[in-house]
Amino acid sequence: MRFLIDAQLPPGLARWLTAEGYPSNHVNDLGIGPATDTRIEAEARRLGAVIWSKDVDFAERARVRPGLQVVWLRLGNTTNAALRARLAPRLETVATALAAGEALVEIR
Repeated sequence: MRFLIDAQLPPGLARWLTAEGYPSNHVNDLGIGPATDTRIEAEARRLGAVIWSKDVDFAERARVRPGLQVVWLRLGNTTNAALRARLAPRLETVATALAAGEALVEIR
């Protein structure tokens, strides 16, 4: 399972997820940080990756576009450490839901 991290999330999230066993790229690392949602979706499909985003537009896309998977973070602004602490106990559940074919996994 591979993840593509959207621009409004920190690049460190991709590094942390990779260290946790989930190969990840941040859109900035791929040179597509300022890209449109359509371009980011195309890159995710090319990579076979799940998009992680705070953007409701990606959540809506996941509901209507077959094959697109999104982890929608509905969290306010936080430090990187607090974000990791919030996500760590949920990673296995997220991965299980995605592996089962869920198009949209919401984290609050």
